[in-house]
This record gives sequence, structure tokens and C-alpha cells, in this order.
Amino acid sequence: MSEKDEIAVSNTLTPEEQAVWDAKAKVRVLLNLWDLSGGKIPVKKGDLTKRIVRTNETSQRYVGVLGELQATGAIEYSLVNRVTRVELSAKGKEVLAQGLKSRDSLFEFDGSQIGTRLGNSLLKWIRHQDGAASVAVETGKKDVGAIASYNDFKAVAIDVYDRLNRDYNFDDLVPIYRMRREIGEKVSRSQFSEWLLEMQAQDILQLIGGSVEDSAPDKIEDSITTKVNGLRCYVKRLT
Repeated sequence: MSEKDEIAVSNTLTPEEQAVWDAKAKVRVLLNLWDLSGGKIPVKKGDLTKRIVRTNETSQRYVGVLGELQATGAIEYSLVNRVTRVELSAKGKEVLAQGLKSRDSLFEFDGSQIGTRLGNSLLKWIRHQDGAASVAVETGKKDVGAIASYNDFKAVAIDVYDRLNRDYNFDDLVPIYRMRREIGEKVSRSQFSEWLLEMQAQDILQLIGGSVEDSAPDKIEDSITTKVNGLRCYVKRLT
């Protein structure tokens, strides 16, 4: 189907039908992205496109859906070595869970058969959620892997810095928002900022100014701002 034909098909949908299609497509996009990355690392946008575009569709049909997911913070884009990558955010995982579990969700499989990949992705998601629930029960619903001390944080932060710097070729300037999101809920937002500043005071790291690559408000919010030095968006390891 050509782009022109696909636009014509899209125009035959009523607003209500288009809304349903968009809602289903968003869940499929998020589920496939989660399956590709395990919900942990960015993947090439082209790899995601290959997974979501079905027979008789083109990537053009998903431009609006991807744009809405980005606008709501469910997915995030980055440019690494001139290759556009897309990442599932923590909010995106929440949206995916809601879309799959909620009785009010519009998501359902179309037609009489579903693709093997999508079906297996759903099975993996269900098994992952069951495993996460089991861990929560066994630990008395305490935070798994919570960082309790500055020394523990220091070790984790250095490991995360080194890994991000190596895997994404950040040239020794790792975005703070990436470190914050990688460490996630193992530490509170305020404690993350406090301990990272402590590492700077001990000359382990240097926090550097500037701005994030696309000036996205959520990425700036996940950086660090101090009354004395203002906005700091990057980390450079000194030792």
C-alpha cells in the first residue's frame, strides 16, 4: 500500500474509529519497544519501525502515534553516532501496563490471528510482571535493590557512569538525566542530587553546565540545579 493509498484509507475512518486505532497502536508500539529493549536501553528507531509496521501499512501511519507518545513522555529519542534511538521511559511502562491490564483499555488483537512476535512479546510481559510481583511478596514489598548509604550510591554511580559512557560513546560527558533514570527508584530524587554533589565535593566527579541535546523540559528537570552554580547537565569522572 502506497503512502497516498494509506492516507486515503485513514481518511475513511470516523474520528471515533481513528481514536480506537491510535489507542491500540500505542499499546502495540510500547509492547514491541519493551520487547526489543527489555525496557532498559534505547533501540534503533528503524528496528522499532520494522516491528510495528504491519502488512499493507507504511511507517507514515505511525508518525502521529509516535509523536503523541513522545509528547507525553512515554518514549524518548536520542541521537547516538548519527543514529536515532528510541527508549521506553518509566512513564511509558506505566502507560503500557495500563493499556494491557485496564478493563477500560481499548486494546485488543485485531482479526482472527495475531503475529507470533506480538503474541510472544505479550507472554514475556506477563511472565515478567509475575516475576516482579513474586519478588515484591518475598521481600515484604520493600524496594528491591534500594541504595541505603552514600558509599553504596558512590559505587553504583561510578558503575552506571562507566557503563553509559562506554555503551553510548558520551566522550566522558555523561548526561545527569541518564544516570538518574538508570539508577531509578533505588534512591529518591533529592538523595540522588545530594549524593552526586557530595561526589563532586570529594573530587570524584565534576558536574558540568550546558543543556541537554534537545532542551527537553523533563530531561532538564532530571538534571541538577543548585543556587550557587545553576543548571548542571553532565558528569565528568575525575578519578
